[in-house]
Amino acid sequence: MSDVLDIYNIILLALAVFVFFKLRSVLGKRTGSERPPFDPYSKPSQDREDRDNSKPSRDNVIPLPGAQTGPAPEEPVAGDVVLDKVAPSGTALNAALRQILSVDRTFEPEQFLQGAKAAYEMIVTAFAEGDRKTLKQLLSKDVFEGFVTAINDRETRGEVVESTFVGINKAEIVEAALKGSTAQVTVRLQSELISATRDRDGHVIDGDPTKVSEVVDIWTFARDTGTRDPNWKLVATESAE
Repeated sequence: MSDVLDIYNIILLALAVFVFFKLRSVLGKRTGSERPPFDPYSKPSQDREDRDNSKPSRDNVIPLPGAQTGPAPEEPVAGDVVLDKVAPSGTALNAALRQILSVDRTFEPEQFLQGAKAAYEMIVTAFAEGDRKTLKQLLSKDVFEGFVTAINDRETRGEVVESTFVGINKAEIVEAALKGSTAQVTVRLQSELISATRDRDGHVIDGDPTKVSEVVDIWTFARDTGTRDPNWKLVATESAE
């Protein structure tokens, strides 16, 4: 009986040795020079970059239509392109805007127009409501005093302004200047308003509460480019009508 068990043990041992050598031949053995596991999120190692740089050039690759195959041509400065869109090159307005840009590299005409339109709506609404606090933040001292005088006179007479701001149809820069360190930009604004003034008895004495009226104003904004204050203030107003 023991002889039979010995024969089975010998057979099992032989099978184990056979399987071990087969696995080793398939999987190989570690020599200490194996590459580390590949990590797709890691930066390429220096030797991997060297191998990539040593690859033959891809001269046989066909570029996509419109792709640049040579050195990229020099592009115009972004500020120049924007200025030429707002004011044609060679005009006095274009030259004046370039002067402002030369002392204030953050000046962008299109962004300025967006700010001017927002300020226009705020000022018109604040004036109708008698909001002196908002007006003081947006107007120069002289213009603020003029607006406050008009508000005081209106309130003394017991008059109330009903105003609804409909929107701005068009806004464009029509004039600019650099006086010392002070930049001035004049904007022509074409807006639509519903406005009516009532007396103390509620009677309409000016305007029409049911009619949308077109209003054209020419406003001048200014800021001192020598300071860090980026805000522009209204320094002059006039009506185009």
